[in-house]
Amino acid sequence: MAGTLGVGVIGCGNISSAYFRLSKLFQAIEVKACADLNMEIAQAQAKEFGLEALSVEALLSHSEVDIIVNLTVPNAHFEVSKAILEAGKHVYSEKPLTLSLEDGLALRDLAQQKGLRVACTPDTFLGGTHQQARALIDSGVLGKIVGGTCHVLSHGMEHWHPNPDFFFQPGGGPVLDLGPYYIGNLIHLLGPVRYVTAMSSIPQKERTITSQPRYGEKIPVTTPTTIHAVLEFANGALITLGASWDIWKHGHRNMELYGTEGSLVVPDPNFFGGDLLRSERDGEFEAVTAEHHPFGIPNQENPGGAVANYRASGLADLAVAIQTGRDARCSIERPLHGVEVMTAILKSAEKRQTLELQTTCTQPAPLTAEEAQSLLC
Repeated sequence: MAGTLGVGVIGCGNISSAYFRLSKLFQAIEVKACADLNMEIAQAQAKEFGLEALSVEALLSHSEVDIIVNLTVPNAHFEVSKAILEAGKHVYSEKPLTLSLEDGLALRDLAQQKGLRVACTPDTFLGGTHQQARALIDSGVLGKIVGGTCHVLSHGMEHWHPNPDFFFQPGGGPVLDLGPYYIGNLIHLLGPVRYVTAMSSIPQKERTITSQPRYGEKIPVTTPTTIHAVLEFANGALITLGASWDIWKHGHRNMELYGTEGSLVVPDPNFFGGDLLRSERDGEFEAVTAEHHPFGIPNQENPGGAVANYRASGLADLAVAIQTGRDARCSIERPLHGVEVMTAILKSAEKRQTLELQTTCTQPAPLTAEEAQSLLC
């Protein structure tokens, strides 16, 4: 390990706590300071996690900060990441990278001009179960992957989120909010997408908040909340993606992949772990014996039991990539391609047309157990 890179965080909302806590697992990074437009929130997080609370401007010019993590709301991602690059710092952004392909391309070009790196979540595909799925596919035991299904279905966020408005406005919706996990994992497992076709609807024109403190308040819905798409990958696989916030109950599994020699059930890519199931041709699905992988070991207690949570692993991988000159697994080319896939889904549904994508990318390198262990303290 060449050393430790200093990290700053812009945006001190709920997700920042996970970064502040879990970043301590990794030896290549050290969070030094945080900033938020609301200084009181920044100061509260700084006090809890032993950091320095700064203004955004002061953080951008901090001499000991090499990478800045962008945890702002999605519609601010582009402007904040651009400001980070213009300040001469590397960027690690929460998903989605941007809300348009044009903004994503602008960030990529600016980073290249500045000689800086940009990376973006999700990094959940680095989890032990997803890496095991990748190893099975790469080994050829499933044959050629020819198809698959993905389903991310629920009844929205107004039942539990205190301020759910933005989920139902342009820039929100299930594709841009949860799609990065599914599309990011598909890119990891199968590679880039070539064509997209989709249809969408807004079944409910308004939602009633049933969470506190705004119980009973009605909010308008101005972006599609039910979307069904077909993705044709460059390798020929056809994957259907169903994403909806209009579903009370369903029986679909999160992700299934179908090969010429067998099938694979992949757990929810929103998480690092879960159960992996495999069938040989027309055989029954059986659990794949879990291989030891550091990012598959449960390390967090949730109401449903212990889970593996290694958020910030992509940030640590970026730091090592900067130090060694190799490709970062969450490097901008992949989330940029993901942004085009997601926006093409919405555009295809609006235009009722099949769209060919402009961008492409490589698959990220697999993360072996040994490499994962080397990232940890």
